[in-house]
Amino acid sequence: MRTNVSRTVLITGATGTVSTALLDELRGAGLRLRALVREESAARRLKGQVAEAVVGDLGEPASLPPAFDGVQDVWLLTPNGPRAPEHHMNALWAARRAGVERVVRLSVVGAAHDAPNRSGRLHALSDREIEASGLRWTILRPHWFMQNLLNEAGDVAATGTFSLNLAAARIGMIDVRDIAACAARVLRDDPDRHHGRIHTLTGPRSLSLEEVAGELGRAVGRPVTYRPVGDDVKRAALLGYGVPAWIVDMLEEYARAYADGWGDFTTGTVAELLGRPARDIADFARDHASAFAPADAG
Repeated sequence: MRTNVSRTVLITGATGTVSTALLDELRGAGLRLRALVREESAARRLKGQVAEAVVGDLGEPASLPPAFDGVQDVWLLTPNGPRAPEHHMNALWAARRAGVERVVRLSVVGAAHDAPNRSGRLHALSDREIEASGLRWTILRPHWFMQNLLNEAGDVAATGTFSLNLAAARIGMIDVRDIAACAARVLRDDPDRHHGRIHTLTGPRSLSLEEVAGELGRAVGRPVTYRPVGDDVKRAALLGYGVPAWIVDMLEEYARAYADGWGDFTTGTVAELLGRPARDIADFARDHASAFAPADAG
């Protein structure tokens, strides 16, 4: 294992779910951590978690050189959106010009040119780009996040139910903390060890939403029920929360694919990388029980 304090790791998407968990994993790993953030207020919030935070925007190439200067390793996360390949291109160009040695990229499960969703197809473009970059690279393709369930926590707490347009899907969902732990393992290891590898990351078992409801119920001490709904119902709810239409369309494409069985698989990659089993939904439910519990619980 490499713990060379002279190496600087740039963390993009530093305030998001996965990158925040990654920063927690890398703390004390002997690496110099730098964060790329879009706003000065975010830089101030990260004070004490990273050696430095640099303000820049992956959509504005001219803003990137200060963030990439002197960096050896980049954790590259580009949020879903129609400009994701452009943002990835800008980051990769900045990395090459700065002499970065390695990029560890967060892609998505099933990324391919014929993926049944626009996110998978767009990420496939960026995956191919990094493979041809001439840099050392590793790609992580995680399955559906268990943390997505936290979006339903309010309903579970209030009514003991949650509704998704996933029909009877079974999904090999993964805890974000395990994604971060795998990314940290790659970034701590020698750059050659994982070069050219694509790691598909899942949880330990493929779950139905009824099974998920059962585990949430056991964690909070009362029954929880999953209620499948149609795409139109979920679309109206998401648009009502202000979610952009492009994202709503993308999520609907994912939901249809999962309902057709696209996500019903697991891999052993997390255990191979970490030397321990991936976290189970029971672990997630127990660790986040307070979010799903009724307000008057206890």
